[in-house]
Amino acid sequence: MKVLFIGGTGVISTEVSKLAIKQGVDLYLFNRNTRSDFVAEGAKVIQGDIRDEESAARILKDYEFDVVVDWIAYTKEHVEQDIKLFKGRTGQFIFISSASAYEKPAKSYLITEKTPLANPYWEYSRNKIECENLLYEEYRKNGFPITIVRPSHTYSVTSIPAAFNSKVYRWSIIERMKRGKKIIVPGDGTSLWVLTHSSDFAKAFVGLLGNAKAIGEVFQITSDEVLNWNRITNIVGEAVGIKPEIVHISTDFITSCLPEYSGELYGDKTESVCFDNSKIKALVPEYKATKPFSEGIKESIEWYLKHPENMKLDEEWDKTCDRLIAAHEAGINAFRNN
Repeated sequence: MKVLFIGGTGVISTEVSKLAIKQGVDLYLFNRNTRSDFVAEGAKVIQGDIRDEESAARILKDYEFDVVVDWIAYTKEHVEQDIKLFKGRTGQFIFISSASAYEKPAKSYLITEKTPLANPYWEYSRNKIECENLLYEEYRKNGFPITIVRPSHTYSVTSIPAAFNSKVYRWSIIERMKRGKKIIVPGDGTSLWVLTHSSDFAKAFVGLLGNAKAIGEVFQITSDEVLNWNRITNIVGEAVGIKPEIVHISTDFITSCLPEYSGELYGDKTESVCFDNSKIKALVPEYKATKPFSEGIKESIEWYLKHPENMKLDEEWDKTCDRLIAAHEAGINAFRNN
């Protein structure tokens, strides 16, 4: 089976690439080749920029693939370009959507593929919904062979999951812990969350490649382990031998001070999530998520220790945390002393 990954060296797609090759897939990666350290052994790299439509069309014009997966399409314009490039040239096109596209707040605690899509808080999620709608229209009208996958919070060795962390250097939250600084957890930290290791995600995803029963269908792929943000934060601390000092600050307070966090907090992390994975398990019976977060985060810490150049503190984010905590505590003290 000849497969093209657009991207293929990211948080999720690197592990999927490794497993696909291990299972005999003839895998090509189309990307700018700026993350060569994460190219899976055995993958063939076609260097190019998918955002340069003319150049991409020229580079790919003589190729046909059984499956094309776009890991880096985020807007309707990206998907429109994919349809132009691959209509009639692939037996399956897989779009990576997002579980954040589900309605907020959800009407039921248990999320399935039938849960409505509606996220008024996060543009990222609304863009993914637009992409899905466009692809389904192309499937219904013209038979474009789509499969849609909705991951939730999927992490890899380069990730340090947290409710409130730097968007630049993920090691930052560990560095605050090491320095004995308070760690912000939005709300009371009891909202439920699901973290999926990329190696587990890969087991399910590879089972969709070239699977005729997946055409025209949507699948969510997550772990079945459900934790709250307090526990997640403590597990991260345990991995480095530190008991983090957690400070709970309301999401309203955080987003009033930092509106740029509204999308990922109100549109994602503050909502409890629990996913029903029965649909993907029915199609890929061998799929079972086996790596608990307590093990996965240890692998992340080990990776960072072997790559100390990535153990950086985002100084601006660190100062922002200090300012938020100081403002929050000042408000409490002002009320008590009034």
